[in-house]
Amino acid sequence: MTRLRARAAGALALLLLCSSALAAAAAPPGAGTAPGAQVFLVQNSGWMEPFYSDPASPYKALVTALVVAATTPGAPFVLASFNQSLPQAPSPKALLSARAGAATGASVAQALASLQPAVKPSGTALADTDLGEALGAAIDSALGGKPGLVWLFTNNRNSPNNDQATARRNREFYERIHQGGAITRALAFPLKMPVKSARYSANGLMVYVFAVGAQGASELDALLASGRIATVITERPARLKPLDRDTVRLVPRRVERSEGVGFSLTPAGVLRADIDDALAPTAKIAWNLENTMYPYTIVSAHLVASSLLADQERPIVLARDRITALAPGSSVPLGSVMQLPGNDLPSAWSLQAVKAAGSAFVLPGQIELRLTDQKLALSQVFRDRMAALFPGDPLPDIFTPPERIKASTALLPLEVRVHYGMAPLIALIAAALVAAGALVATALAVGRPRKAVVTVDGEARTMRTRAGLTQPIFDKAGRKVGQLHTTVFGSRLIELIEGAQVTLGR
Repeated sequence: MTRLRARAAGALALLLLCSSALAAAAAPPGAGTAPGAQVFLVQNSGWMEPFYSDPASPYKALVTALVVAATTPGAPFVLASFNQSLPQAPSPKALLSARAGAATGASVAQALASLQPAVKPSGTALADTDLGEALGAAIDSALGGKPGLVWLFTNNRNSPNNDQATARRNREFYERIHQGGAITRALAFPLKMPVKSARYSANGLMVYVFAVGAQGASELDALLASGRIATVITERPARLKPLDRDTVRLVPRRVERSEGVGFSLTPAGVLRADIDDALAPTAKIAWNLENTMYPYTIVSAHLVASSLLADQERPIVLARDRITALAPGSSVPLGSVMQLPGNDLPSAWSLQAVKAAGSAFVLPGQIELRLTDQKLALSQVFRDRMAALFPGDPLPDIFTPPERIKASTALLPLEVRVHYGMAPLIALIAAALVAAGALVATALAVGRPRKAVVTVDGEARTMRTRAGLTQPIFDKAGRKVGQLHTTVFGSRLIELIEGAQVTLGR
């Protein structure tokens, strides 16, 4: 019960101290989606003592630089220290709660200046470490379940109550990452940072970043793509989560037998197929299949590929259906035969084609590559690096992929652009002009005055008329003996009474 109360006190302390910054994350009405908050957890347990006491330690400077690089002006962030929560010694403990701005670096440096390794309340013994407790408090209390990023700076010593069963503790920490639905993406940056003191020495530091929620994952992707983190940490990140998507990348190398089709890769990473007409041939595409899942080697996996266009899924025939021993960052050639839509494309005489004349009719889609029966293993190069940075630490074992992850997918956006000629449009324009001319001619013919000579009882009469008119004809006695009906093609007599002496013409 004492342990539980200590954890609750630590979470409550962090929540109360961070509430002002996280409340600021709410966007004003009409301002759109506000950037998520970021929490920076700085370990100050006993195992971190040389990082604080070594005069040459760059630990605090690294934390300061990373906070500045990771935050954007106006976005809320929280800086907190952590070790292991005990009665009268809550953990994590907020050091700074603010919005990022021009003074962020100075504020963080000032907050860290007096931070030293924590001491247990019972005496002079240095505090232990609980990585899972700190991560849980940041997600559940500091972020309050809202999207955001959690950064964690640690020497990878995870031993609550000085528990020597660190492998089990590490596994608990790792399971929280993989089984926790709140964490959508997790990366680790193993850094070389040799420090030494009278008590301990260390070779490396681990920086974790955890994205919470879909928005957090998007913000982490954007942050990494911006290059700001790379100005502080030049090491590539090791992926912890997800391990079931975007594990490989397809890069087109060469296209064969594609008469009438031109392929290109846009700067945004979209494969574009430009078709000159609606009869698209089969294209033979050679790819490079690259393992993007550092630090994992794809020991083996079965490959299946398909394309989705015009609401129809079409299989892609691959030259190989299995890959083996594909190390992170390495690639293997992969041939394929892909059929682009032909009969499914709009006809050259369709409204879509006429509208696209002179430009292109765009059909968006995607190529999906599925890896099934997937077996992953931590690369030996990464194991060796971790052993050098964290000697004697079993933490690299927790990078072992969960058994439940047996498949992954990789998507490549595809855009088919059909270029229709101008002939159908010109023909339709010409037809429209002919029709308009006929209408004008008809209108003129209808409106033109006409004359018709009608002979009644031997007497010739000239009647003035127009197309579309029907006029009565009377004899000398004033009786109606018939009618004259006029069209654009001429006049004729209608409704003549029996015995009437009426003829058309003289």
